[in-house]
Amino acid sequence: MILRAEQIRKSYHNEKSVLSNVNLTIEQGQFVALLGPSGSGKTTLLRCLTLLEKPSAGRIYFNETELLNLSAKQTVEVRRKWAYIGQRTSLIRRKSALNNVLAGRLNEMPLWKVILGNFPDADKEKALQALERVGLKDMAHQRADRLSGGQQQRVAIARAIVQEAVVIYADEPVASLDPESAKRVLADLRMLCEETGTTILCSLHQVDLAETYATRIVGLSDGKIALDIPARLLTEEEKDRIYTREEQTNGDSRTKTTTS
Repeated sequence: MILRAEQIRKSYHNEKSVLSNVNLTIEQGQFVALLGPSGSGKTTLLRCLTLLEKPSAGRIYFNETELLNLSAKQTVEVRRKWAYIGQRTSLIRRKSALNNVLAGRLNEMPLWKVILGNFPDADKEKALQALERVGLKDMAHQRADRLSGGQQQRVAIARAIVQEAVVIYADEPVASLDPESAKRVLADLRMLCEETGTTILCSLHQVDLAETYATRIVGLSDGKIALDIPARLLTEEEKDRIYTREEQTNGDSRTKTTTS
């Protein structure tokens, strides 16, 4: 077990809960796709798990370390072990793909070297290898703002490789991409999962992509987990459990568990 959430609730200004008593355990090396309609709580759950937002109640464990009571310094140390990829990449637009990938080594270097861009040759070689891994070595010196959306997301994946992140959280990383680019980005994430044991937790709208690339699917509806199954077992009935609200009055009671 690398990640565990217990009884996570999240609400804003005393409004209806966005997340309601969510329990989720993720094993190392799984590629978990979060599915659910807009407003189901996918992004909020990711933001809570990555400490970008604090849950209203509940506990979150990362490698058995309880996260919500850590000091600021301890939180920084834990965050070094994961990467976050959003719908829009956080690349530095005027920097090259290579320099953006090298940003994954910032936590390992003195600030003055970072400012001067004085990266060790070994780090540069590691960054080039990461770009080659996602099929972009020939674009290493291209400015990020001259890359396509799909290429930018793949640079973000290469950065996570260089960072040596053990978990990648991805929030709708292919939402604005064309179908072929979306497939390439998810294929790169699946490759990383299979070859290095990196854990992937990725929210998606496209059910077909989740079925193809994920090993496990967790479905959210109205802030609750409506299903939790191996991706290969997803059926039309299971999809209805997520997307047909009339059939989701008690999603938690129908949740299945898996160690895929």
